[in-house]
Amino acid sequence: MADDQVISSVWARPEKTRNARPTLSREQIVTEAIKLLDAEGVEALSMRKLGQALNAGATSLYRHVANKDELLELVVDEIYGELRVPTLDDPAEWRAAVAGLAQQLRDMILRHPWIAPVLGLVGSTYLGPNVTRMTEEMLGLMESAGFSLAEGNSAVKALSAYVIGFTMSEAAWLLALARTGQSEDEWLEQMRPAMDHAMANNPRLARLFTTQREAHSAQDDPQAEFNYGLALFLNGLNPTQPPT
Repeated sequence: MADDQVISSVWARPEKTRNARPTLSREQIVTEAIKLLDAEGVEALSMRKLGQALNAGATSLYRHVANKDELLELVVDEIYGELRVPTLDDPAEWRAAVAGLAQQLRDMILRHPWIAPVLGLVGSTYLGPNVTRMTEEMLGLMESAGFSLAEGNSAVKALSAYVIGFTMSEAAWLLALARTGQSEDEWLEQMRPAMDHAMANNPRLARLFTTQREAHSAQDDPQAEFNYGLALFLNGLNPTQPPT
C-alpha cells in the first residue's frame, strides 16, 4: 500500500499550515459537525453535507481532516471535553468520585446518543487531548486512593467498558424511538401484542415483563439498573497500597 493510502489517526499528524487568507478552522468544523450529529445522527454526517452547513467547499474541509473517520476522531474527543474528573479531597471517598465520573460519562452519551456506536469504531480517540487529560486525571485519582498505576489503569478501562456497554443499549433505544416519531408509551402500546406473543413460551421473561410493565417508569428504571451494576463494580475494587 502506498504511503499516501495508509489510514492513520488525525492525531498522528499536525494540522496543515494556514495561509495568510482567512480559512475555515478545525474548531468551526468540529462544532458544526456536532450540531449535525446531535440533530440527525451519524448516518446524516458527510463531508458534503457538512461543507454545505458551513458554506464551504470540500477543499476547505480537507485542509483539516482527510475523511469522515478523522472527523469522528476530532468530534469524539471534543465531546469527551464535557467530562470533568472530580477532585479527591479525602482518599477514602474515591468510590463516590469514581461513581460521579461514571454518571457524567453516562449522561454525556445520552446527550449525544449517536456517539455510543461510534466509540467502538474510533480506535485512536485515546490520542486526543481531552481523552488523554481525562485518563491522566483518573489515574491520578486512583493512585491517590491507593491503587498502583497498573491497577488504576485496569480499573479505569473496566469502568469505561461498563458505562459504555450499559449506556449503548439506552442510546440505541433513544435513537430507534426518535426514528419512529412516537412517544415511548405510544411505541410500547403498539408493540405490546408482539411482546406478549414473544413471552408466551418463556415464563420467566413473561413474569419479568409483567412486573416491569406494572411498575413502568421510563426514566427511573434504567438509572436504578445502572446504579446497581456500578455498585457491584465498585465493591469489587480494593486498593492494595496506603492512600497517598
